[in-house]
Amino acid sequence: MQLAAFSLAEVTYAAGGDIAYMIQESVGEATFQVRAKQENVSGTILPAFEAVKGGSAGGGAAAASGNGNGTGGDGASTPASSGASPFGLTGLGRGGQQINRCRETFAKAVETLVELASLQTAFVILDEVIKMTNRRVNALEHVVIPRLENTISYINSELDEMDREEFFRLKKIQSKKKRDTAAKELEDKQKRDRAEQEGERNVGVPAESANLLQDKDDDIIF
Repeated sequence: MQLAAFSLAEVTYAAGGDIAYMIQESVGEATFQVRAKQENVSGTILPAFEAVKGGSAGGGAAAASGNGNGTGGDGASTPASSGASPFGLTGLGRGGQQINRCRETFAKAVETLVELASLQTAFVILDEVIKMTNRRVNALEHVVIPRLENTISYINSELDEMDREEFFRLKKIQSKKKRDTAAKELEDKQKRDRAEQEGERNVGVPAESANLLQDKDDDIIF
């Protein structure tokens, strides 16, 4: 851009004034066209710009416009359609070489600016995507993952507590069964002891003698 600015200053000095009106009269169509396309970079759609010099498409459009005006039927060719430079007669009196150098310098500057615009747009979009990705990563690291870890820790603590409760319940059941078994065995032993004692007393006491006079027979009815 610095070279282009110096070149423009040189043209202004050599041509002796403002030559903008001469340039505008000499140009019939755009010399450069910007073509936009899309590129996929890591899943992100980025616009890309490309500077295309107006060639056959521009010449065809100019010829079509000439035919529409009634001037294309005689075979006359415009500078764009014939391939000649539209600035061939610009600066014919003075400053022609400087104008051509300035045109070439600005053509390179336009291509560079289009490339810079494409890169800047890609950088801005990628910067936003990276910021959004960083926000998601921070949310995962500081919110989602700690929350899931707390949930897992709570579930593990509850499972451990359930295991301890189940172990304590089984121990209580086992202890109660042992007490019930011991109490039943003691009761059975006491019953056996009482039965043995009663059997010993019955063996030591003689049986009562039968009294025939006290016994009464049933009446016999004929």
